Formats: sequence, C-alpha cells, structure tokens
Amino acid sequence: MSKRILISSLAGLAVVGGIAAGGLAMASSSSEPALSDSSTRYAAPTGGGAGSLTFTTDVRDDSGIKGLKVIAWPASSKLDLTEAEMRSVDSAECRSTSDETSRCTYVLKVTKKEEAELDRGTWHISVLATAKDGDTTFVPRAAAFEVTG
Repeated sequence: MSKRILISSLAGLAVVGGIAAGGLAMASSSSEPALSDSSTRYAAPTGGGAGSLTFTTDVRDDSGIKGLKVIAWPASSKLDLTEAEMRSVDSAECRSTSDETSRCTYVLKVTKKEEAELDRGTWHISVLATAKDGDTTFVPRAAAFEVTG
C-alpha cells in the first residue's frame, strides 16, 4: 500500500471518527430546563388581611434544578427584560420531586396600600430557570394575570 493511500485512509478515518464522536457528544449533551404545569393566582387584599400573588411551576432538567428567579410586571409598562437582568430578582422556593424535577413556588404578599398603587390590567410573570449543570431557560412571559379594582 502506498504512503499516499495510507495517509488518505487515516485522514478519512479521523474525519469519520470525529463525526461519530461529535454525534455521541450531541446525543448525550444536556437539555435546557423546561417548565410545565404552571399556575398563577392573584388575590387582592380583603378586610385587614394582605393579598398575594402565587406562581407555581414544575421545572425539569436532566441534571436537576438549582433555582428559579421570578418577577411580575404590568403589561402596560412594556418592560423588555433580559436574562441577565433576571439574575438579580426574587427567587422562588423549589423542592425536588425527583432527581430531575422540582416544584417551584413564588409567593408575594400584597398590602392594601401596595395594591392601591398597582397598575390595573394584565400583568406578566417572567422566569429564569437554572439547572444544576448551569443550563438556563429564560421565559419572558411564563404566565399572566389580571389586577382589577
């Protein structure tokens, strides 16, 4: 066998091996966190008691969930949050339901005074989910609710 054919064969083998290894790496790479079964409830303050905003969601990632950041904002503000800005907002409380899934709940108490100052109409909830392996998912409009009154 000539050296030229041998070198060409080895180069071809290296390319095929690289493609196969890349395919295996892609097949085993982790996915981004995913949200499911989200719910939102806003209860205005009544009598002398505070109201609340509650957002609950299941977050899944193959490495497990590190945390969930949450912020509520009025649609009328036309806020355009970024993933970087979400890193400094409130955290939800997350509890593992399996090795890959956590149920995260965010509760914000609302006083009568605070409620009186809220914009009326539609509000959005933005979230940033972070997996234990560092992957993130930013959802600018994960849920919506209405503030009336």
